Amino acid sequence: MKRLSLGILLAAMVAAPLSAALKTGQKAPEFSANASLAGHEFQFSLASALKKGPVVVYFFPSAFTRGCDLEAHTFAVNKAKFDAAGATIIGVSQDSIERLNAFSADPNYCASKIAVASDPHGAIARSYDLKVMAGRPGMKDVRGVVIGHAFTERTTFVVMPNDKVVATFSTSADHINPAQHVERALAIVQRLARERTSKH
Repeated sequence: MKRLSLGILLAAMVAAPLSAALKTGQKAPEFSANASLAGHEFQFSLASALKKGPVVVYFFPSAFTRGCDLEAHTFAVNKAKFDAAGATIIGVSQDSIERLNAFSADPNYCASKIAVASDPHGAIARSYDLKVMAGRPGMKDVRGVVIGHAFTERTTFVVMPNDKVVATFSTSADHINPAQHVERALAIVQRLARERTSKH
């Protein structure tokens, strides 16, 4: 019953009207954050990542919840394709870095392939004009562990090395499921890679 309640709450959250998320053509705010890859903490910098190519910045409500687990797993399964397109992936949520250390290393989710960054107070999310919503006290994740943090609406941005957003989509505005966030992001970075190749 508790898992069903969590699912209903998260579904209601992503179905809520969007606050005006950054649009295509706008400048993506620079951010640095404590992040985790394969259970190891590091400092992620968007500016540094953009020096290598486009960056997929995907915001998700909470680690160890069904939609977010599916999204992370789908990114992990497709990581080599993003690499081939020259794109970096960074997930951002309001989870603590301790929760993200476990999530990033879990073979069923990030599988030590996807980095996830902690935005504990929602500052990064707000800089991208995303909605931040309080969770229900005592809410538990799929492991039975209390979540204890607020949620950011599920939204994905593709950012170019010139800091410009070339794509933005969300579950609520675009009516897409978590796996489709990955599919859309992959199609976009692959198209960008083809365009770069055709110019040379």
